[in-house]
Amino acid sequence: MTQTLAELSQSIFATLGLAGSENLLGFAGNEGARECLLLVDGLGKNAIDEFGSKLKTLKELEYKATLSATFPSTTATSLTSLGTGLSPGLHGMVGYTMRVPHSGTPERILNALKWDERVDPYIFQPNKTLFERANEAGIRSSHISAKRYADTGFTKAALRGGIYVGVNSLEELASGASAALRDANSFAYVYLNDVDEASHGSGFGSDKFVAALEKVDRLIELLLRHLPKGTRLWISSDHGMINRGEFVVIGKDNDLLKEVNLMAGEPRVRYLYVDEDKCDAVRSRWEDELGESVTVLTRAEALSQGLFGQVRDSVVERIGDLVVIAQGDFILVEKEREAQQCAMVGHHGGTTSQECEIPLLTRSL
Repeated sequence: MTQTLAELSQSIFATLGLAGSENLLGFAGNEGARECLLLVDGLGKNAIDEFGSKLKTLKELEYKATLSATFPSTTATSLTSLGTGLSPGLHGMVGYTMRVPHSGTPERILNALKWDERVDPYIFQPNKTLFERANEAGIRSSHISAKRYADTGFTKAALRGGIYVGVNSLEELASGASAALRDANSFAYVYLNDVDEASHGSGFGSDKFVAALEKVDRLIELLLRHLPKGTRLWISSDHGMINRGEFVVIGKDNDLLKEVNLMAGEPRVRYLYVDEDKCDAVRSRWEDELGESVTVLTRAEALSQGLFGQVRDSVVERIGDLVVIAQGDFILVEKEREAQQCAMVGHHGGTTSQECEIPLLTRSL
């Protein structure tokens, strides 16, 4: 069984006694009944392997397990699995961008992190989150993150229900988590995105990337200093990072968009929405043009391979009729966003070990 953030969050809440949650990772109980999860966006296992020994505080933690990012290995999908304890096919946030079925002609593409006021997040992702269920059950659940994320459509869809504590600094992250866990039977989710930003902008392994890791280490030190006794600290991530190599600009000097109605996804995974009678032709065109740089699957093939886990009927049409997965370090660039996407050094979303393997570390206080 693939162990993702869905299994992690369920297991943590199960140790707090949340009914309906399964301790799928087999965690021991915690007498202190205080659980804190630090989610470091973009911190793949490869970062721990290559740089962990140089981080004073992190290297002293217990490395508990290697988990997997969801498919796609992207923030919107993985964090919704964390928030709900569900597979992408059940919570429906199947990518960074995806089709909104039956939204007009042409149908709209939703950017999950930027959102769209015409899309109701409570309808688009209708499942109760673990935060909601926990608070209803008397388990105090808090979300400590940057103030700018508090009222976004994505937060409402994926992570709603927790007591939101908006902060601006590492010290406020640590003090906010400490206050949230002052009483037993409580859970605090702490989010930091500096590693992801440094990776996108300057690349995995760059000086800015290393500086971001050092910032993570400072935050861990602060958390260990300030969290109340009886707290169990967990540290994980939503995906890793890979530095891009070769690329193709889709629709520029090629016919890759011919007979494609809509395209979504991101540079490592593309969703193509195509009329049924055009699927074979489009698939052949992409395979002939790009060869071994991509794997092209029909939606049916992607579902049969279990890429999205169990899938509810209302989610199926959000997934592309064709799913194009970049191989190696190749990326698939949108013509309209060529400058932006080519300027990004680090990418994720695909199925390489660099993108998918995520660490789980822990320390009990």
